[in-house]
Amino acid sequence: GCRVWRFPCQRRVVAASRLLRGDVPAGGDHRAPGGRQGALRQRRPRRRPRPDALPRLLRQGTSLRLRQFTIFMRLVIHAWMLLSLLQGCDGSVLLESTPDSAAERDSPINNPSLRGFEVIDSAKVRLEAACPGVVSCADVLAYAARDSVALTGGPRYDVPGGRRDGTVSLESEVADNIPAPTFTLDELTRSFAAKGLTQEEMVTLSGAHTIGRAHCTSFSDRLYNFSAMGAADPSVAPAFLSQLRRACPAGPDGAVDANLAVPMEPRTPNGFDALYYWAVLRNRGLFTSDQALLSSPPTAAQVRQSAYGGYPWKLKFAAAMVKMGQVEVLTGSSGEIRTKCAAVN
Repeated sequence: GCRVWRFPCQRRVVAASRLLRGDVPAGGDHRAPGGRQGALRQRRPRRRPRPDALPRLLRQGTSLRLRQFTIFMRLVIHAWMLLSLLQGCDGSVLLESTPDSAAERDSPINNPSLRGFEVIDSAKVRLEAACPGVVSCADVLAYAARDSVALTGGPRYDVPGGRRDGTVSLESEVADNIPAPTFTLDELTRSFAAKGLTQEEMVTLSGAHTIGRAHCTSFSDRLYNFSAMGAADPSVAPAFLSQLRRACPAGPDGAVDANLAVPMEPRTPNGFDALYYWAVLRNRGLFTSDQALLSSPPTAAQVRQSAYGGYPWKLKFAAAMVKMGQVEVLTGSSGEIRTKCAAVN
């Protein structure tokens, strides 16, 4: 059998205690009626993949430089959220494009923002060598997101397992299903509601913008041509506007270099904390969608509560991540357990 090992993690945090707990089903039909949206169960498997593979690879693959580490942590957390809102939690964002079809990961919305897929692929290779056909790529990504939150100072939480992998990944479906950085509050609310998530959970999950970096092109309209009016977004704090314009200068043609990026939350860009909400309160939210959280009394009140109550927000974030991880899952005989995360079997 495959033993469960404990392992030390950054800042003496045990990354979710164990990578693959007894909540990873190891065979059998765990499907609820209907097949696709089956219930994920926390039950003891007959065989357990050794859990040291993914956490060690998370650290080995990203700890050489702190910036690389943060880029990968953001990839995992945001890829998991993106996947949940797009196809459901079926690992489709990990699939590579084929000559006949462009995949989700190559959409302009995701590329070049999402990187580090090779670390997930390496973890999957190790898991397959230990216990082939047991852990899906969707579950690997779920556990990686959990561990990434913990490794950067966020809460530790349990993740039910038993997802299976999808076989379809279409670039054309990304734009219509993923919340854009230009979304208004109503658009954000509708986008999350379509996946069974409340407005309160949307505000809670927006706090993931506390970590990582964003490309200047994703918000440059706020700096130079907001609403196609040839001026900056008036809701951006003046000092913050000057800072962003220095970091993201416009060329002679008015375009911004697509390779330039800035921290999502500059005070602690490598830490999972509530300073994102303080930034929004000070009109220093990076995206239009960030600042939109202040456009209604209920969501503005929640932003203030999250800013002042970092620990309660982290608990709510963990609960929202678990709920999001059960959106339109494949279980039972639906989908497959991919041997390689980048390609269908």
